[in-house]
Amino acid sequence: MELRNYLYLVYKQKFMIFATSLIAVLLTMSLTKHLPDSYTSKARLATGIVDETQVTVLEGKLDAGESKISDEFDNLIQTIQLKKNIDEVSYQLILHDITSNTPFRKKSKMLTSLSKQATNHAIEVFTKKYQDRDPLFLFDEDQKKLDELINSMGYGYEALKTKLTITRNSSSDFLSIEFEGENPLLCAFVINTLCKEFLTYYTNVLRESHVKGVNFLEALLLQKREAMWDKMDSLKAYKIRNRVLNLSSQASGIYAQISDFEAKKEEVEKNILSYEGAIRSIDNKFDPNDRMYLESTLIKINAEIMDTKETIKRFKDALIVSNYNPKIQLKIDSLQTILTAQITQLTDKYIVNPMSSKENLVTQKLTLEVNLELAKNSVDILQKHIAVLNERYDKMVPLEAIIQSLETEIDIASKEYIEILQKYNQSKMESNITTKIRQIEMAMPGPPAPSKKTLFIIISGVIPIVLYMIVLLVVCFFDDTLKTSKDLAEKTNIPVLGYLPLISKSSINLENIWRSVNPNRIIQNYKELLRSTRFEIEQELKDSKILALTSISEKEGKSFVAFSLAYAFAKVNKLVLLIDGDFENCSVTEISKCTLYLEDYLDGIIGLDVIFKLSGIQVLGTRGGDGSLFEMHQEHYIKEKLDALKSVFDIIIIDIPSLDDLNKSKEWIVMSEKVISVYHAKKSISNAKDLQLNYLRELNEKYIGFILNKVEGHKSKLKDFIINYKKRHKKKKK
Repeated sequence: MELRNYLYLVYKQKFMIFATSLIAVLLTMSLTKHLPDSYTSKARLATGIVDETQVTVLEGKLDAGESKISDEFDNLIQTIQLKKNIDEVSYQLILHDITSNTPFRKKSKMLTSLSKQATNHAIEVFTKKYQDRDPLFLFDEDQKKLDELINSMGYGYEALKTKLTITRNSSSDFLSIEFEGENPLLCAFVINTLCKEFLTYYTNVLRESHVKGVNFLEALLLQKREAMWDKMDSLKAYKIRNRVLNLSSQASGIYAQISDFEAKKEEVEKNILSYEGAIRSIDNKFDPNDRMYLESTLIKINAEIMDTKETIKRFKDALIVSNYNPKIQLKIDSLQTILTAQITQLTDKYIVNPMSSKENLVTQKLTLEVNLELAKNSVDILQKHIAVLNERYDKMVPLEAIIQSLETEIDIASKEYIEILQKYNQSKMESNITTKIRQIEMAMPGPPAPSKKTLFIIISGVIPIVLYMIVLLVVCFFDDTLKTSKDLAEKTNIPVLGYLPLISKSSINLENIWRSVNPNRIIQNYKELLRSTRFEIEQELKDSKILALTSISEKEGKSFVAFSLAYAFAKVNKLVLLIDGDFENCSVTEISKCTLYLEDYLDGIIGLDVIFKLSGIQVLGTRGGDGSLFEMHQEHYIKEKLDALKSVFDIIIIDIPSLDDLNKSKEWIVMSEKVISVYHAKKSISNAKDLQLNYLRELNEKYIGFILNKVEGHKSKLKDFIINYKKRHKKKKK
C-alpha cells in the first residue's frame, strides 16, 4: 500500500466524508438541543484497607502487596454495585416520588395512571421489599408490573448503575462515589442512600460471617478436645493394664542392674583365671610322692572344709538374689572365718609330717581352690540374673513403642486443640469489632456541571471522519489492484511502455484530441502521454512494421488504444493501416464504420490500389464470425498478403483478440512482428492469469511490453516513463 494511493482515495471521497460528518453534527445538535443540565454529587468512603490508623490489635501491621490491596478495592466496588444494594435505593426513590409533593422527577404516565388502591398496594409492596432487602420476583405478574413502574421513572438497576461512578482515589484508602443526574437533590439522595445501604449490607454480611466462623470453630474445638481426651484415656488405660508407672525410669533401673551384674561377672571371671593360674603354679612345685602323702593325710579335714565351702556357696547365691543384703554378707564372713580356722587346724595337726616344709604352699592352694570354686559358682548365678534382667528389658521395648505412639498422638491432638482454641478466641474477639468502612463525606447538592453539548457536537463531527478514514485505510490496505505502471511492472516483471489516463465518453473524439492545444486538461494530458507511449513503441519497433495489440482479458480498452496509436503515428506523417483482427467483437469496425474488409483483401476481391491511401489512416474492418485467421487461408498466403501491405504502409496496427481466446490470438501473434498487451488499471492479477503472462514472456523479443490503460488520478509526468524506460533497458541488458 502506497501513501499516494491512500491520499488519492481520501481525496476522491472528500465530499462523502464531509457530508457524513455534517449529517452527524446536525443530528447531534438536534438531539442535544433540549438536553437538560447535568448535576453531579460526590461522597467518599474510608475503607481502612491501607490506613494503619484503623488497624486493630488482632490484625497487626499491614504488609499486604499492592496486588492484593487492589483486589480488595475491586471487591468493595463490586459489592457497592450489587443489585441488592441498588434495589434498596430504587425502592427509596420510588417511595419518595409516590408519597412526596416534591418528587425528584416528573411522574411517568404509568405512575399517574395508577388508582389510589394500586398506589397503596405499590407503597406496601415496596416498603416490605425494602425492609426485607428482597428483590422483586419477576415471575410474579404483580411484581413484574411494579418493576416496570420503577423503570418507567428511570429508577431501575441499569438506569442507576449507568450514571453511577465508583473509583479509588489514586493509591489512597478512599473510595469516591459519584452520581450524575438532572436534579441535584436526586444525585445527593442516591449517593447517601447507596452508602447507607451498602454499609448496612456489608456490616450484616461481616457479622454473619463472623458468627458462622465462631460457631464452626466452637464445634471444631469441642471435637478436638474430645479427641485429645480420648487419646489421653487410652494411654492411661494402657499403662494401668501393663502395670507401667514410669517406663523410662524402670527401663533405666533394669539397664543399670544389667550393667552392674555384667561388671561383676567380668571381675569374677578375671579372678577365676588368676586362681587357676596360681593353683597350677603351686602344683608344679610338688613332686608326685609328696602329693600322694599329703592327699592321704588330709581326707578327713578336707571333707570338713568341703562342707564349709558348700555352705558358703549357698549363702553367696542368696546374697546375689537379695541384691547383696548386708545381713547375708555377715553370715558369709562368719563362714569364711570358720573355713580359715579349719585350714589352720589342718596345718597345726600335721606339723611334724614330711611335708612340713611346704605347709605354706598347701595352705595357699587350699585357700585358692576354695576361692576358685566360689568364683565359678558366682559366674553361673550372675549369668542367670543377667538373662532374667535382659528378658524383662526386652518386654519393655514394645510397651515403649506403643506408649510413644500414644504420646505422639496426644501431642498432635493437643497442638490442634490449642491452634483451634487460638483461632476461636481471635474470631470471637473480631466478631465484637465493628466494620472499618465508614462514610467520611456526605453527598451534597452541587452546581450544574459544564455543558457537554459542544463536546458532543465536536465528537460527532470528528468520529465519522476518523471512522471513514479508517475504513478507507483498510480498503486501501487490502486493495491489490494495479493502479500505476510501477505496480504493473513489479507485479508481472514485464516492461511497461506507458500509461493512458481515463477519459470520459464525451471526450472520446480522436480528431479533436489531436487538434491544437486543447483547453481540457485531461485531454491534453492524454495526448502528452500518448506521445510518450508512441516514442517508446518506435524505439522498440525499429525496422518492424506489423504491431499486434492484445490484452490479458476482455474489456481492457485495447481497441480504443489501437485507434489512439494509429492517430499518434499518423501525426508523425506515417502511413498507418489499422486492421480489425478480432472477428468476434469487431470494435474497430464498428467505431470506424469502414467499408473495406480484411476478408475481401485476403480473398483478392480488393487490391492494394483500393486500400492504399496517400496520407493518414486506413482501416481494414472485418465482417465478423466465429472463425480464426488460419481458417480463412493458409499461413504462407496470409504472410504474403501482409508483406504486400508492409510495402505500402509505414506501420500496420492489428487489433487482435484478448488472451482469453489464446488459440485465436496466437495465430495473429505468429503473423505479427511485435506484440503489445493492454492492461486495465485498478484490476488485480489473479493466479488464473499466470498462463497468459507466461505465454507473453516466452515471446521474448517479439513481446515489447504493457500499456496501462484507464489510469485514474495521475497527471502527466514524464519522469515515470523515464524510470520505466531505464528499468526496461537494464532488464534487457541483464
